[in-house]
Amino acid sequence: MKSTINLTVNGQHVQVEVEDNKTLLYVLREMLHLTGTKEGCGIGECGACTVLMDGKSVKSCLVLAKQAEGKDILTIEGLRRGRGIHPIQESFVDVGAVQCGYCTPGMILSTKALLDVNPDPTLEEIKVGLSGNLCRCTGYTKIFKAVELSAKKLIKENVDNGGEN
Repeated sequence: MKSTINLTVNGQHVQVEVEDNKTLLYVLREMLHLTGTKEGCGIGECGACTVLMDGKSVKSCLVLAKQAEGKDILTIEGLRRGRGIHPIQESFVDVGAVQCGYCTPGMILSTKALLDVNPDPTLEEIKVGLSGNLCRCTGYTKIFKAVELSAKKLIKENVDNGGEN
């Protein structure tokens, strides 16, 4: 069976007809061609497929497409700001937290979800916030430093904008 679903992806309304057994990951990659969201394990263990759904970090390989009906989805492609990259993306580059890059989109979106609710997390809170994302290239030290730098940049940006961020 197929269902027609309506969702907002990166600020754009999207309507797709998709088989009921297909995942949100399938819709994003195969139907909408948003390939920044990666498929790693396919069972929700690695976090490579992480996106934000209504602001919360989810593993898109575990979400049936029809469960995303009416939801707001943010992928790595939607994180950019105008012509530039988001401060979180910039921080990952600045500290060298990007190696092969496969896990990076999921790590960045999990970082955004964490910093949206906890703008100044401790190292332990960062570790918990990213615990659903695996990286096979690093020892995580640079990733944790990237999250700490992201927090500082976003706090400064918020102060510079008079708290209107």
